[in-house]
Amino acid sequence: MNPRQRRGVLFMLLAALLGITVFVMVASYTSNVESEVGAKVTVYQAKAQIPAYTELSEANLQPVEVPERWTSAASRQELADLLGRKVGFNVETGTTISADMLLAVSDLNPDEREIAINVDPVTGIGGRVTSGDRVDIYAVFADVNGLAKQVQVLVRDVRVVSIGGQQTVTTEDERGVGQSDVVPVTLALKPDDALAVTYANAFAQEVRLVGLPTDENADRSGEQDRFDAKQLGGKAVPEGTN
Repeated sequence: MNPRQRRGVLFMLLAALLGITVFVMVASYTSNVESEVGAKVTVYQAKAQIPAYTELSEANLQPVEVPERWTSAASRQELADLLGRKVGFNVETGTTISADMLLAVSDLNPDEREIAINVDPVTGIGGRVTSGDRVDIYAVFADVNGLAKQVQVLVRDVRVVSIGGQQTVTTEDERGVGQSDVVPVTLALKPDDALAVTYANAFAQEVRLVGLPTDENADRSGEQDRFDAKQLGGKAVPEGTN
């Protein structure tokens, strides 16, 4: 074997040794990464923005594999557990859908109907209402032709089905366009009560949730159903006059 051939064999051996070294280093790095990241699980994310109260389906969900250690128990959901469920607030593209984002499955009685209304953090009792609570619903009528300005109890002892996350919505009134924070509340109501609350939500100046005592058997028979300025006494003066 001449010197040129010996050099060629030496270069081949060095190349093979270098290749083995690189392979060992890559394998070691991959093993370290896998040991740090751990096993992967499938979570489901929003393909595009999902508006509040939209049913989840394969059309608006996409599976994504992520390391299990980076997920919570609430986010590890099976597709079958998500299909047909609803989220209580707007979900942005790429957001992982977790169990605590889902509205409770309806458990309505045959004579109940579900409706959702928006309240603000104040009229919603400052965030103290949770699913399963019972409330009264008051409405303030101030600008309805033919009606005295008054506060009415629309319905008593209403079951709260679910509370959505706080949202910012655009509002428009005589002062112009603005934004306000609202909280969607889903209620279980008798059909006639649902009509009354829907009307008030559309036309009343304010709809307010009123918290109740924990004693469901408390006697409330003496409570008033409405209140207006006449009960304050004095003489009624038409608006616009002195």
